[in-house]
This record gives sequence, structure tokens and C-alpha cells, in this order.
Amino acid sequence: MESSFNGIIDEIYNLPLEDKQHLLDLLENNITEERRNDIYRNYHSALNEEKAGKLKSSSNISHLKKML
Repeated sequence: MESSFNGIIDEIYNLPLEDKQHLLDLLENNITEERRNDIYRNYHSALNEEKAGKLKSSSNISHLKKML
């Protein structure tokens, strides 16, 4: 895997500037989409926990620290 990754990096370094910029745009969009999907999954997970009564809350700072 390491040598394959290094080969990909070498290929990227040899690309023309315009292709590098396009690749950067693609990767940034992909990372944004993955983060968005993570947020969505976490949201639904929290909803399920809330519906199941598994979420706990408190306005007492000492109690919140203990919950961590």
C-alpha cells in the first residue's frame, strides 16, 4: 500500500498545474461531502438515542463534568 500511495503522489507531482487544481477541487468536494454525511449520520444516531431515552442532560456544571 505504501509504495502504491507513493506512486500516486509521484504521479500527482508530475501533473500539469491545471490538472492539480482540478484534483484539489475534486478532493475538497469529496471531503466536504464525507463530512456532511458524517454529520447526517451523527444527527440520526442522536435522534435514535433521544427516542430511546439514552440521552442525559443537566444544567449543573459539576454534573456535566462527571458525565464526560
